[in-house]
Amino acid sequence: MPLENAPKHIQLAVDLIEILETNKVDNETAVAALSIVLEDYKAKRNNDIAKTDKT
Repeated sequence: MPLENAPKHIQLAVDLIEILETNKVDNETAVAALSIVLEDYKAKRNNDIAKTDKT
């Protein structure tokens, strides 16, 4: 399947991997940074859900 036909989350993942590899980010730094990003976006999603539930 061509990347342009892939789901948006797959396209974003490929883009993020490319950015990390192009910038020669070491694995430990990438994992630590992505863990922070993941937790941040999970919190944002939970806040959005909580706001929706209140309406």
